[in-house]
Amino acid sequence: MHIAWLGKKSPFCGNVTYGREVTNALLDRGYQVSFLHFAQEEGDTSSYFGSQEVSLPCLYKSQIYTIPTLGASKVLSQSLKQLKPDIVHASLTLSPLDFLLPEICEELNIPLIATFHPPFDGKRRNLKSGTQLFTYQVYAPFLANYDRVIVFSKLQRDFLVRLGVPTEKLAVIPNGVDEQKYSPATTSRLKSQFNAQRLFVYQGRIAPEKNVESLLRAWKQSNMGENSKLLIVGNGSLLSNLMPFYGAEYGIIWLGFIANEQQRIEILRGADVFILPSLLEGLSLSLLEAMSCGIACMATDAGADGEVLEDGAGVILSTHRVSTQLRTLLPILRDHQDWTTLLGQKARERILERYTLRNNITQLEALYEEVLQGRRVHLSSRV
Repeated sequence: MHIAWLGKKSPFCGNVTYGREVTNALLDRGYQVSFLHFAQEEGDTSSYFGSQEVSLPCLYKSQIYTIPTLGASKVLSQSLKQLKPDIVHASLTLSPLDFLLPEICEELNIPLIATFHPPFDGKRRNLKSGTQLFTYQVYAPFLANYDRVIVFSKLQRDFLVRLGVPTEKLAVIPNGVDEQKYSPATTSRLKSQFNAQRLFVYQGRIAPEKNVESLLRAWKQSNMGENSKLLIVGNGSLLSNLMPFYGAEYGIIWLGFIANEQQRIEILRGADVFILPSLLEGLSLSLLEAMSCGIACMATDAGADGEVLEDGAGVILSTHRVSTQLRTLLPILRDHQDWTTLLGQKARERILERYTLRNNITQLEALYEEVLQGRRVHLSSRV
């Protein structure tokens, strides 16, 4: 089967990781994959994804959205004509092309699947969630034009159904993580490297919706002591605003963006607790990666993250008054190693039970076959 994947290669974000992991897994299972992605400069291609690539011209791209050039839709259409894939899978990049793609694929008679993963807070408890609700409202009528739309949780599915997307168009396939690559370690030098007895870590963008300042403020106010350190891995728009006020004197270590995946894995393996204080999420790959490495995890119930940690797989926070909750929990997690060890074991078990990449790809394969079979039945009925 030949799959044309439309997604992102940069800048680094969850969409990029999702595209890389899924397409590489499909290649490993013997599928032919062509990767179509946005590029601001001609020749912006590489063998990063290990597949045939096509660059689509764009004026601007960020971690959140993409603005294609006026000619991008023509390039996309011509590329699909030449590639002749069996199916198109679009990991939606919040781009105007998302709305044109169903028409393009209909003209070419190519089945079309989308993965829709903008973050959300289904309970609408904050201003940012209102902005994301608008995104879902805008997209809902167009998602009905795709053959199938993949979402990461039942909560997200129900949210879209309430906005008018037909239930039969939606397929729940959670994010998956490579549980062999992201695995617990028996030993780690990380604590000696940072001269710490207890290590807490945040990995992700330093952006408003990630609510990192609530974590930093709670840490600063909790007097965690010189033997506990908080590692902040990532960059983003708020980095320069936060660093001057939350520094090493409080046990906060800023590591910036780490491109090397193995280095990020080693940080997770050596830490005691992973914290994700987001106001908005889809289904956080960073959270799944931390859980798979067998460390205790604490996250808000934004998006599907609460669903991942339910029934004892981690500590679930409300997106309301995050700092207050953290001020209570941080010292407890610092002082009770047996509890964090147990939470880490439960987190690893949850990944093996529900969120492995292998299971994700198997479900995706079944969906591809279902959509192709439905298209064949539809065509035969028209003859």
